[in-house]
Amino acid sequence: MDELGQSPYNLRHRFLHPSRTNLPMRSNSISRRPFRFSALLPAAMLPFAACGGDGGGSDAEAAAANPLLTPADLTETAPETFQARFETTKGAFVVEVTRAWAPNGADRFYNLVKNGFFKDVRFFRVMENFMAQFGMHGDPQVQAQWTMATIPDDPVMASNTRGTLTFAMRSAENTRSTQLFINFIDNSRLDEMGFAPIGTVIEGMDVVDQIYAGYGESASRGGRGPLAQDIATRGNDYLEESFPELDYIVSAALMGAGQGAP
Repeated sequence: MDELGQSPYNLRHRFLHPSRTNLPMRSNSISRRPFRFSALLPAAMLPFAACGGDGGGSDAEAAAANPLLTPADLTETAPETFQARFETTKGAFVVEVTRAWAPNGADRFYNLVKNGFFKDVRFFRVMENFMAQFGMHGDPQVQAQWTMATIPDDPVMASNTRGTLTFAMRSAENTRSTQLFINFIDNSRLDEMGFAPIGTVIEGMDVVDQIYAGYGESASRGGRGPLAQDIATRGNDYLEESFPELDYIVSAALMGAGQGAP
């Protein structure tokens, strides 16, 4: 079983498209690619997804109180274009999403923003001159529901240029869920690996550039950053205690015509 947060760089020989399985693996590039994000949760973590309280009534009440506990219900089709404003501890930035670039990814992102998934979510893997990754929820109970709530792959229609927003994924087909990254630079080399951008930062890229990158890569790969397994099980308590300098999303909201009903 792959570790949570497995990087595509050391999995390139196992890339999800069979026609690319013979691509060479660059030994010096482990720290230069986004995670093929959280792999299957270890068995010890599964109770979060399996346990819902005292019975069906409790489950229904919990879901009504927090729609993020029922990913299967959050499948609204996104507008052809829409914008989302992110308020962060460094300031605000605005993303514009073009659904034609990646319809499945755009729909998922739309529903995540609309239902408040990104509130208090940390930028947990930020690497200078590369990208800022986020999208693991701070509540382990919520995170457990979404880890396996994956969406089908989209073909790559746009390039991973500076400022583009792209879903991270695991080393298999159809494994995108909630983790995304913003490209600090032109990372178009990721296009051939199947990373399909869904939109781009149209305001506040200077804010994105300031997101704290001092921890760098995950400690599991030689850096000082958080372990995705511990984020999954302990959430923001772990991040606040062990990585207090991480910047985070204070709130994220749809703008204009994309807002719809809450």
